[in-house]
Amino acid sequence: MNKQKFIDKFLIAFMILAVFKIIGIGAQLFHESIWSVVGTLAIFLVVAFIIMIVITALKDKEQNRNNSGRRGSSGGNFYLEASLFDRIRSKYEELAEKYIAENDYKKAAKVYMNLLQDHFRGAKTLEEGGFYNEAAAVYLKKLNNKSEAASCYEKAKQYKKAIDLYKELQQKEKVGDLYREISDIKNAHIYYQMVADDYTGNNQMVKASLVYSKKMEQLEEAQKILLKGWEEDKDAFNCLNNYFANVFDVGKLETEIRKLYQKTPSYKKTTYLEAMKHEFKKDPKLQPVTRSIAYEIIAEKVGTRSEIINELKYFNPDDSVILKDISRFKTGRNKMLRN
Repeated sequence: MNKQKFIDKFLIAFMILAVFKIIGIGAQLFHESIWSVVGTLAIFLVVAFIIMIVITALKDKEQNRNNSGRRGSSGGNFYLEASLFDRIRSKYEELAEKYIAENDYKKAAKVYMNLLQDHFRGAKTLEEGGFYNEAAAVYLKKLNNKSEAASCYEKAKQYKKAIDLYKELQQKEKVGDLYREISDIKNAHIYYQMVADDYTGNNQMVKASLVYSKKMEQLEEAQKILLKGWEEDKDAFNCLNNYFANVFDVGKLETEIRKLYQKTPSYKKTTYLEAMKHEFKKDPKLQPVTRSIAYEIIAEKVGTRSEIINELKYFNPDDSVILKDISRFKTGRNKMLRN
């Protein structure tokens, strides 16, 4: 097929496209405002003008190529087709960017979706412009992207639509958050409980406790979960550390520190010692009890773990004598081992 026939056929196809577009615009009159339809028609006319300019320029360029005889007809056709569509696409991109610069996000989105067949960028453009409901519809109908659609509905404060999508996506904590947003505390707690149960089932006790304390405002339940994690060696140190962090009264905290230590088995005492280093720094009132427990643990373990003697410095930060005592102990220990 020679170049002239290709161009003529392309122009015919373009005119057919124009007829269908006009028919489509007519149909839109039943669903959109007259100004929306006028806007769509304006975009189409601009695009039509761009295409005609590109076709004319390429036709002239191809004619010059034929006259110079530098390429065969097959290569010329390929070049013409590739160049034509590349240039048209580039003009569409420029048109969309122009509309965005003018804050006309709906027109830009139509260029992306109708002319460039890029529904994702169209939806993102609508979202960027604050047209969240419209963006959500594109994400759902054209891209089947429920996550992005749910996010847009949430931004649009269409919480029930967002909740339905998040339920399908099994995002239980998000469902709970949105129920709480609309003051449906009962349903919020149902979904938060599911989340806490999932965390507990996966031995993620700290995360489960945070759901109870931060989301459901049930500090007592949070403490039970943390205590369970400590006792069952499920992220024991972090559970113990968070358990103490949730006791805000210093007097009660001192009591809890003593009580839990009395129940601590020997193999977990080094972990308890690590926790005491944190509690020692919290309040001067806690220093006597934490130091006493630390000394007891160190004395018990030093026979099998001589390096534990170094922990004394954390409970006597300003005592230079204790550092000398630690050094003498280590020196004597080394001599004993050599002999």
